[in-house]
Amino acid sequence: MIETLRIENFAIVDRVELEFGPGLNVLTGETGAGKSIVLGALTLLAGGRADPANVGRHGDEAAVEAIFRTDHLAELGADLEARGIAVDASGLVVRRTLAQQGRSRARVGGQLVPAALLSELFHGRIEISSQHDSQALLRTETHSQLLDRAGGLSKLRAAVADHYARLRALAEELATLRAADRDRERRRDFLRFQVDEIDAAALESGAVAELRAERSRLANSERLRELAASAQSLLAGDLDADDAPNAGDLLADAVRRLESLVELDPGLEALLARVQSAYEEVRDVAGDLERYAAAIEADPARLAAADQRLAQIETLQRKYGGSVDEILAFRDAAARELDALEGADERAAQIAAESTRRADELSDAAAKLSAGRVKAASQVARRVQQALRELAMPQARFGVELAPSPAPAGMPCGPAGHEAPEFRFSANGTGDLLPLRKVASGGELSRAFLAIKSAIREADAGMVLVFDEVDAGIGGAAADRVGHSLADLATRHQVLCITHLPQIAAYASTHFRVRKTDRPTHVSVTKVDGRERVDEIARMAGGEEVGEATRRHARELLRTRSNA
Repeated sequence: MIETLRIENFAIVDRVELEFGPGLNVLTGETGAGKSIVLGALTLLAGGRADPANVGRHGDEAAVEAIFRTDHLAELGADLEARGIAVDASGLVVRRTLAQQGRSRARVGGQLVPAALLSELFHGRIEISSQHDSQALLRTETHSQLLDRAGGLSKLRAAVADHYARLRALAEELATLRAADRDRERRRDFLRFQVDEIDAAALESGAVAELRAERSRLANSERLRELAASAQSLLAGDLDADDAPNAGDLLADAVRRLESLVELDPGLEALLARVQSAYEEVRDVAGDLERYAAAIEADPARLAAADQRLAQIETLQRKYGGSVDEILAFRDAAARELDALEGADERAAQIAAESTRRADELSDAAAKLSAGRVKAASQVARRVQQALRELAMPQARFGVELAPSPAPAGMPCGPAGHEAPEFRFSANGTGDLLPLRKVASGGELSRAFLAIKSAIREADAGMVLVFDEVDAGIGGAAADRVGHSLADLATRHQVLCITHLPQIAAYASTHFRVRKTDRPTHVSVTKVDGRERVDEIARMAGGEEVGEATRRHARELLRTRSNA
């Protein structure tokens, strides 16, 4: 339960602190006094949307903080522990701040957490209901959710939705594969041609440079022979021209002269050795050139083959990449895509097998959900009808129709199972039960809403239930019954109720009065007891002019409700 709620600079509230008690807590006050601000603050703590417009005029930040008692909520303690959040023995402190710039921050147990975590932690633990929610009863899609919650079928409902989503995803994947069969076959043929064309070329990285060098030698064989012979002649002489000077003869003459110099000056031996080495190197190079020139032959066939091979590679480069490495990378990517396409048939078979299994799982879960709904529908109808009698509707009848819901094509059922549950109602006990949306008036709808809430929450305990405008459209005996029902609900939950009716307020174990002070934008929230509470009940019953008669009526209301 919530022990303490602090609100700072939120809307028109400067600062208020409310000490809630167990059981039924009510907030009363004139219309526009600011009662719904408390509702907004609780919504923010429960993970609701943060609106920067709610930041007040007394600072750049609004803050809402609550201390929760978690003694009887072992599951919440386990959730917090799993997230590394310690729960103090004195209670769990939850704080949410909202800046004018729109930034919202949340802290749980002093630890900064994402605001979305508040929704996860308090889902199913804090429930805030308003007149808008009672209007939701007019939408049949709400009925199956309420029925499944009442029957403890929420996990089974979620399993059906999960199986449905998985089966639908498989069906869509299979449809995509089948729709693409023709395009896939064309793509497969094209990729196979590309891979085969590149493979046929038997490309190797670096081979193109060697091929171009060979092609150059073949195309210039005569010129190469002439240049090699000329260079050889300059180095070693031409046999046909003995008197032509050459590097070899000149070096030989230089060696002879240096040998004579060394005889006169032995210090020149190093120079002699270098020239002798140059002479021998020139002779070796000349010999290599002679052999190279002799080996050169014109080979038109090999030249044509090299030209053809280069043309083939250039064609591939234009199509697949500017280098052999790029061509080979393209080939590998095409081969991978080809493998994937050729595995489509195998994947289709896998999908078909998995779809069969998933369909069986969905059918099984949906059948269990249907069986649970049959039982829950009977229980909920009985509980709601009893609750309606207690809410001054003795002739009212209530039922839950489990109308078959058409299954989408190819699916065993829809995401919510085989049925579309619908609440049906009759206020006067005559005629057939009709859809709730067609027959319930505003006051009847408010009481039906509370009756359904009571029926759904009958087996639960330890929640914080917040009601706003549940008294819309009712008064007199009906209001008294609503108050009694809220008080009964408060024996299993902490209930917070915003009300305008004294008959309901009189049932509260803790009563707060909300009013604007002399400053028109300032709101105060005060816990009232004793004479102050009598005056507030009297004001609600008789208006601003509180006399002794209205006080006597208020005291009588409080006396009779406390003994109820």
